[in-house]
Amino acid sequence: MARESSGGVQSLQRAFDLLERLADAGGEASLSELAATTGLPLPTIHRLIRTLVTLGYVRQNRNRRYTLGSRLIRLGESAGRQFGTWARPYLTELVDEVEETANLAVLDGDEVVYVAQVPSRHSMRMFTEVGRRLLPHGTGVGKAMLSQLPRAEVLALLERTGLPAYTPNTITDTQELLDSLGQIAEQGYALDESEQELGVRCIAVPLVGAPTLSAVSVSGPEGRLTKDAVARILPEVLAIAKRLTDQSANS
Repeated sequence: MARESSGGVQSLQRAFDLLERLADAGGEASLSELAATTGLPLPTIHRLIRTLVTLGYVRQNRNRRYTLGSRLIRLGESAGRQFGTWARPYLTELVDEVEETANLAVLDGDEVVYVAQVPSRHSMRMFTEVGRRLLPHGTGVGKAMLSQLPRAEVLALLERTGLPAYTPNTITDTQELLDSLGQIAEQGYALDESEQELGVRCIAVPLVGAPTLSAVSVSGPEGRLTKDAVARILPEVLAIAKRLTDQSANS
């Protein structure tokens, strides 16, 4: 019985590892690619993948490659809502301190997804719809999260998405973005200088060590969120990011 239990846990761990590897590959991979990244034998991967296909968590394409299945959408959306609901009190506290809009976002596949927002109390304020999806290179939260990934994973993501311009300020050169990510990783925060929306500045901090790749940010009009204001706000954003990280790791 103990042997069966141990084997069941191992199979479960391997199945989730395959799902993670598919996500890391941009949502699609072949059996041989999964074998190369996991180190598992092909027969083992095939058995687990077939089970995941039967359950709807993985789908086989006509080209015989495998992709993440539609049944994961409901789980992901529900988890995102719960994450946002759980984090909302922290964002409210941040808004009380800095008087600008606070956001929480996660990296879902190749896209940034906003899972929570608490707006500022100013009549002129930033508003990003919860659930909105954007490519990471053009957002503060996205760059903050990309700075936590290995260079090879960033390059693979950019190859899949490209670097389209949201505004004339969006970084559209791969090397320039990589250099920026290195600086962000070193300093611990990212700035969005009207790169996603003209006239808007955003300061974003990654949740380093959190169970899922995520970032918290404060955004506002450039006229209010000046360079001096950013210097004043940064410690508050860093503090909330650490508290969110610690709490999520202990949950």
